[in-house]
Amino acid sequence: MFSRLRSDIQCILDRDPAARSRWEVLTCYPGLHAVVLHRSAHACWGWGLRWLARFISNLSRWFTGIEIHPAAKIGERVFFDHAMGVVVGETAEIGDGCTIYQGVTLGGTSLYKGTKRHPTLGRDVVIGAGAKVLGGFTVGDGAKVGSNAVVTKPVPAGATAVGNPARIIQAESDAKREEAASKMGFSAYGVTQNDDPLSQAMRGLIDSAASQEHQIALLWQAIEKLSASPASPHDCVPSDAARQEHFEAARINQLLD
Repeated sequence: MFSRLRSDIQCILDRDPAARSRWEVLTCYPGLHAVVLHRSAHACWGWGLRWLARFISNLSRWFTGIEIHPAAKIGERVFFDHAMGVVVGETAEIGDGCTIYQGVTLGGTSLYKGTKRHPTLGRDVVIGAGAKVLGGFTVGDGAKVGSNAVVTKPVPAGATAVGNPARIIQAESDAKREEAASKMGFSAYGVTQNDDPLSQAMRGLIDSAASQEHQIALLWQAIEKLSASPASPHDCVPSDAARQEHFEAARINQLLD
């Protein structure tokens, strides 16, 4: 019991630069208090003392602002940072080393009792402030959920979910699109992937611009090879800028106006 408590305190010291001492964490961190009280409530739930478990859970909610159903499963070194307004549902499972910020809901979308209605978080998952993870699916190890994201489908291990509804940023094509968008002064981070026609058009525009610039750069390289020995000084030799893939932000902005 005490070794587990020491581990919980140490994980907070490791992840929160504002934590100055073990005593401060032990006495002033509601996230730690919520985890400790939940373990008592969870034990009572397992022993069949359902009312007592819910009573302890309710006391924890009053004292910490964090509502965790006593049937929920929480692993080792879980850190609820600030965590006011966090709600963890009955069938939710939180893996070792997870970090959950304020305003997070691990909720369900089904009303059927006895079913897996709430999400399962793998190891070392980070859930940003205000995020809603809704449904009986799995968020993979090391995944991240951005602030205020609304996640209703599985998140692969190591991926990032952002937006409402959340889209998954993992594939190399998505990473290239985000890089291309940032060069144009536009961030697609957090736009919807399937539902918004405007966001679909924007992503198509970004992909098309990236492809065209790549083809132009290849054409200039081919022309440079053919023009390695120009017949006269006035022959056209491509500039360094023309050989580079680049975007014209002004052109894109004109198209969007």
